[in-house]
Amino acid sequence: MILGDLGAEVIKVEKPGTGDDTRAWGPPFVSSESAYFLSVNRNKKSIAVDLKHPRGPQIIQELAEMCDVLVENFLPGKLYHMGLGYKQLSRTNPQLIYCSISGFGQTGPQSQSPGYDSIASAMSGMMHITGPEDGEPVRPGVAMTDLATGLYAHGAIMAALLQRHKMGKGVHIDCNLLSSQVSCLTHIASNYLNAGKEARRWGTAHESIVPYQGFRTRDGHIVVAVGNDEQFVRVCQVLDLTKLTEEPKYTTNKLRVENRKQLLQTLSQRFLQETTANWLRRFAGSGVPVGPINSIQEVFSDPQVKHNGLIQEINHPTSGRISIPGPAVRFSSFSLSSPTPPPLIGQHTVQVLRHTLTYTEDVIKVLLESGVVAQNDVS
Repeated sequence: MILGDLGAEVIKVEKPGTGDDTRAWGPPFVSSESAYFLSVNRNKKSIAVDLKHPRGPQIIQELAEMCDVLVENFLPGKLYHMGLGYKQLSRTNPQLIYCSISGFGQTGPQSQSPGYDSIASAMSGMMHITGPEDGEPVRPGVAMTDLATGLYAHGAIMAALLQRHKMGKGVHIDCNLLSSQVSCLTHIASNYLNAGKEARRWGTAHESIVPYQGFRTRDGHIVVAVGNDEQFVRVCQVLDLTKLTEEPKYTTNKLRVENRKQLLQTLSQRFLQETTANWLRRFAGSGVPVGPINSIQEVFSDPQVKHNGLIQEINHPTSGRISIPGPAVRFSSFSLSSPTPPPLIGQHTVQVLRHTLTYTEDVIKVLLESGVVAQNDVS
């Protein structure tokens, strides 16, 4: 989807009939499409191909001969047995960039295990460090492991395109959920690898910085992120708790971490005395990073979210006018083109066969009649 935002022509290969599993991940549905599917499938054409039919893999092979990049998320080795592995396809297209996304990697003891976001999130330690301080492990509210892997894959594909421009050859990219999430453990991993320190759950708080967490207010919550000692002094001034700055046990972050319980108790009692809006006004201009814990309704009512163009509206062929989260990045010298709507299953099958693969009408007719491919005729 991100590559499509940047102008790539993206052809999504789906199974005839059911298509991408996420089409059924609902409710909610908008007409017959799940809101989940609509959220991550803009800028794609859909071609429905039966890979179990002897003729199906041949169509993919011919597409791979003409395309710059192939992205796949089958179990390692499965496409090879269909004649669609990297070594096989690179013989006819040496410049092909072949990006494999799997649960655990292309090789290794668990490479043949199916991997979903929740499994990799658990195995990588992400769930172990997420949740209330004295509570159970918690799955993050969105599929952060999936998203991180997609972002790593996007960057790897862009790097591979640049390398191909210099060297003239393609490459096989091994991108997987487990590696992506473990690499995102950052300081948590470093704490263990270098100091032998096992991680624990902290709720909204930070293990190594105090105060750096959410606080309950009279009518909601506010997050305060104190990154240095000067900011701590300013927090105390805003809260009318300047006496705290005179306490030797709070003068440095190291000391505040060591004495976190008493300090946080004092701060928590003070935050409860006023509303979130009042606190936000009082902190304005202080130089201390603060923000409310917004509901999703509040997120998409936020003036900065609107200004950043994070709500995109698209006309969908069957669901009508839909809204989806927009791209996160802007460029100074060009604007991203208007997005195309998430496709119906097989909406572009005939178009791709006709214009990309230059099949004749007779060949297309035979493929449709034999069930090798399927076309969704949008009225």
